[in-house]
Amino acid sequence: MVLAAAALLISPMRGWAQTQGMERREERREHRDDARATRQTGRHAARDAKQECKDAGGNRIDCRQQKRETKQDARGAARDMKRGETGDANK
Repeated sequence: MVLAAAALLISPMRGWAQTQGMERREERREHRDDARATRQTGRHAARDAKQECKDAGGNRIDCRQQKRETKQDARGAARDMKRGETGDANK
């Protein structure tokens, strides 16, 4: 009887907190993956925009600035995705 009671106290109970934590971690992981994909898409778009600018005979400095702005926009969008709708990364 004592061993059965001790086993019940020692054995981990099904925890709701662990399930909630796992869900939050999975959600954060999905946000990070989406943000990473957005940044990668932004890099590709920036490369393409710079090449188009150069092919059109644009000024090197202007093409470079255009690439920077495109990448910065993608980073901002990725930050927003990563933080979620509330804007709080730790929630």
